[in-house]
Amino acid sequence: MSELEEHQQGEQDRTDVTGDEADEAVEAIPELVIISGMSGAGRSTAAKCLEDLGWFVVDNLPPALIPTMVDLGARSQGNVARIAVVVDVRGRQFFDNLRESLADLAGRGVKRRVIFLEASDDALVRRFESVRRPHPLQGSGRIVDGIAAERDLLRELRGDADLVIDTSSLNVHELRAKLDAQFAGEEEPELRATVMSFGYKYGLPVDADLVVDCRFLPNPHWVPELRPFTGLNEEVAQYVFGQPGAKEFLDRYTELLHIIAAGYRREGKRYVTIAVGCTGGKHRSVAMSERLAARLAADGVETVTVHRDMGRE
Repeated sequence: MSELEEHQQGEQDRTDVTGDEADEAVEAIPELVIISGMSGAGRSTAAKCLEDLGWFVVDNLPPALIPTMVDLGARSQGNVARIAVVVDVRGRQFFDNLRESLADLAGRGVKRRVIFLEASDDALVRRFESVRRPHPLQGSGRIVDGIAAERDLLRELRGDADLVIDTSSLNVHELRAKLDAQFAGEEEPELRATVMSFGYKYGLPVDADLVVDCRFLPNPHWVPELRPFTGLNEEVAQYVFGQPGAKEFLDRYTELLHIIAAGYRREGKRYVTIAVGCTGGKHRSVAMSERLAARLAADGVETVTVHRDMGRE
């Protein structure tokens, strides 16, 4: 091969490599998050939080245009690597279009997650009344009528959501903290868990995936010297785990969670909320939540611990 031919071949090789790299950059599919849920539950706050974390956020995008948005991101050569889309229920074709769009994205291998923001009827009514605005679906009826209609429309999406957040008792800063905990990391962990203690007398957490009942253990509330403290106190924790069955329950339930976590990973589920309850959410559930969270963290699961009702008494 002559010197000229070698030079031409080298130029061709460099062109081929550059072309492959360009194609790879063009075809880099962005990560997608769908933000949905009840009107008044905090969709706008969630969108602003992700925007602050560097996501490209599109508000109220028609579901049929989501694949187009992903295509535009893929052609941005990596400049738009993470897209969050806020989906609104005011379009009556919402579900049909959204299901079709998500099915199309799944067939193309797009990594997508659904965040669903939930709140109780009472909390939503208070929020709409405080801003003196009607619910988008109430029509000529009452606010509660619009809420009921929206719950019915969103039922299937809520069941398919990767992350459900109940904002009934959260303020804006607490909601942002929850989302920061889930999305602020540079590397996505295989599974994230929220372990939440609660009191049954205040109601079940609506965003719980799994519920653990600790009321089979003696209640430290009836021990005068322990009553003022919480499950975060070492004396209370020692009392709880000194009871018959407490340690065995923790061991067995941790083993069960290994099986559940493996299944969640296989199904692509990244988030799980484990609610641990006792009567008031002050002693037994708090102590059990702390130990359970420590076990999960030791197994490599990124874990956040929340004590919903501690301090309410």
